[in-house]
Amino acid sequence: MYIAMNRFRVVPGFEETFEEIWKNRERHLSTLPGYLEFHMLKGPKAEDHTLYASHTVWESQEHFTAWTKSEQFRAAHANAGANRGKVEYLSGPHFEGFEVIIHEDKNGARADAA
Repeated sequence: MYIAMNRFRVVPGFEETFEEIWKNRERHLSTLPGYLEFHMLKGPKAEDHTLYASHTVWESQEHFTAWTKSEQFRAAHANAGANRGKVEYLSGPHFEGFEVIIHEDKNGARADAA
């Protein structure tokens, strides 16, 4: 499994707009092989920002990489420019990718990476 995350530091006062943009955004993920799930996470508030993270889970890093090169990826990001100026950020999104080495489900069943 592979987890891809982008962290966003949203300037106070722009949180509602940021969340609405993401709620209404077409992601096109479910049409791709290897896609498992998506989460948008809202984290702690600091004096100068609220932390958010988008979090996708893939069967493998190869599936994620294929997504970044796909037509669906281009379609999902096509309107990103239209949202510029609607939300203020401290900096651009910060990407982090993680290979899952241990996975445990809600029943306690554990799968270690081979």
